[in-house]
Amino acid sequence: MIIALITNGNDKLVLDIGQYGLFVTLNYLDSNSQEQLRGCVGFPLAEKSLYHSIIDASIAAATQDPRFPPLTKEEIARVIFEVSILTPPAEIKVQDPRNYLDAIKIGRDGLILKWEHGSGLLLPQVPVELGWDAEEYLVNLCYKAGAPPDTWLVPFTKLYSFQACIYKEVQAQRRDYQGYALEIKQASLPSLARQTDGISSRLFLL
Repeated sequence: MIIALITNGNDKLVLDIGQYGLFVTLNYLDSNSQEQLRGCVGFPLAEKSLYHSIIDASIAAATQDPRFPPLTKEEIARVIFEVSILTPPAEIKVQDPRNYLDAIKIGRDGLILKWEHGSGLLLPQVPVELGWDAEEYLVNLCYKAGAPPDTWLVPFTKLYSFQACIYKEVQAQRRDYQGYALEIKQASLPSLARQTDGISSRLFLL
């Protein structure tokens, strides 16, 4: 099945509804109607059908994010759901790690950092929401991976980029969704059959 999504502009992003990596983010509306993170869990690599992944990640974001207690029935009416469908990660290859600063585009690139003791992932909307520049993005990605803040400068560290098509509820309680893409093009969606070396496809906490 093929679905065409209308972006914020006039472009269309065409997706083949097959297997994709994805993340589900839950944001809770506080008493001031400000969004507060309530859970975010997902799969960085494609491993099952899209709708099965959405179901599994939604349940996990609501009940298995160790940073938060399980979502209660009373909270659901004030929760906004966001689904990020990911393109396959591609390694960013540079001669000098400092060149990562020029290779990364804020608002387009989500990043995965892999170092000797683990890995970490940040979605492309995170640096936009938090107002980071490229260096702040990389430093916080290191923290996310449980690594020292300058690990992105270590030659044996690997950095991967991906893009995301994001669906987000317009408001809580309604099933009215707003779809938009972060500078993503149809050409950014190659075959998802391959698995990226060194990146786990297991359930992944954001």
